[in-house]
Amino acid sequence: MHALTRPLSPGATIGIMGGGQLGRMAAIAAARLGFRVHIFTPEPDSPAAQVSAGATVADWSDKDALERFAGAVDVVTVEFENVPGEALERMAARVPVAPSPAVLRICQDRIAEKTFLEGAGVAVGAWAPVASPGQAEAAVAKVGLPCVLKTTRLGYDGKGQATLRSPDALGPALARLAGADGGFRPLIAEAFVDFACEISVVVARDRDGRIAAYDTVENRHRNHILDLTIAPARVPATVAEAAQAAARRVAEAIGLVGLLCVEFFVTRSGRVLANEIAPRPHNSGHWTIEACAVSQFEQQIRAVAGLPLGDPSRHSDALMKNLIGDEIEALPALLATPGLIPHHYGKAEARPGRKMGHVTRLFPRGGLPDDDVIAQAFAPLETG
Repeated sequence: MHALTRPLSPGATIGIMGGGQLGRMAAIAAARLGFRVHIFTPEPDSPAAQVSAGATVADWSDKDALERFAGAVDVVTVEFENVPGEALERMAARVPVAPSPAVLRICQDRIAEKTFLEGAGVAVGAWAPVASPGQAEAAVAKVGLPCVLKTTRLGYDGKGQATLRSPDALGPALARLAGADGGFRPLIAEAFVDFACEISVVVARDRDGRIAAYDTVENRHRNHILDLTIAPARVPATVAEAAQAAARRVAEAIGLVGLLCVEFFVTRSGRVLANEIAPRPHNSGHWTIEACAVSQFEQQIRAVAGLPLGDPSRHSDALMKNLIGDEIEALPALLATPGLIPHHYGKAEARPGRKMGHVTRLFPRGGLPDDDVIAQAFAPLETG
C-alpha cells in the first residue's frame, strides 16, 4: 500500500472515485487550491465530471480503466463509501488512497460498523445480526419491537430497510429486503430509537493525526432523506460536546486520513447514540461552504493532499435545505431572493427523491430563528 511522503504541489492531480455532487463540490474546492481533479465513475455526464479536468467513465470492474485512472492521478479519495473493495485495493497498490480501504470496509457493512463503534467505546442502540432467515425471529426478539431491519450493505436515504411494529410484519419485511434474485441478503436488526432529534458531526483528520471538527448540527429528515440542517444544533452543550468527543474518537480509532461524518440520535433522556459513519463529505456539512472559512470539501482535499487542516470554526449560523426532485424548479425564485445561496448539482433529470441541489441561508452567530421563522426561511419553495 502506497503512502503520501510529502504534500502535493499545485498542479498535482487528485483522483476522486465517484461522480456525484459530493465529488463535484470537492473538485471545485480542489481547483481553488490549485489542484486538478480526475473522476472515476460509471456514469456518463456525472455532476463531478462536469467540473473536473478529466474523467474515466467505466465500470468499477474494468481493470484496464482502473489502471489508466491510477496512472493519471497522484492520490485517490472517494465521494461515497460504497466503492467496490476490489477497485479500492487496486488503487492502493498503485497510489496513496485516503481514506484507506480498511476504513471503507468498516463503513460498507453495518455489522462491521456497529462492532467497530462499540469497540471504540461509542454508544449505539441495541442491534443484532441476521445472517440467515432462521435468525430473524430471534434477532427481532433480542432488540424488541418496534425495530428496523436493514440490509448490511448498500442502503442509504431509507433504501434497503423496513420498519417492523408487529411480529407478523417480519415475513413481508424479509421478502421486501430480498436480493434481485429473490434470495436472502444478510441483515441487521436495530432497535427503534424514540429520539428527540438527530444530530451529526463532520470531522477531518490529517496524516499526522491532527483533527479538526465542525460544530454539531441538527438534522431533519423527510421521507428518510435529509431535508434541513440547522447549524449549530439547538441542543444542550453537554449533548453537542458528547457528539464532538465521539466523532473525534471514531476518527482516531479508525485511523482516518480525510473526512468523515458521524450521525447520532439524541434520545428523550439526553443519551447520544451513534447511528452511522460516512467516511467522506456529508450532506449535513454543506452549510460549511458559506458559514466557515474552510468548507468540509476543502478540508477533505487538504487532508488527502497532505496539507495543514484549516480552521473549522463557523463565522455564521446557517440553515441548509436540500432541493429534492422538482423542488429544483424553484431555482429562479431562490436566486431572486436576497439572503438565499442556491447550489445546482448539474443533474439533467429531476426524479422523486433525487438530490438536485441545496440552498443555504446565513444568520449572525447566535441569531438562529425559532421554528416558525425557520419554516419561512425558504419561502420560494413553499410558493413556487
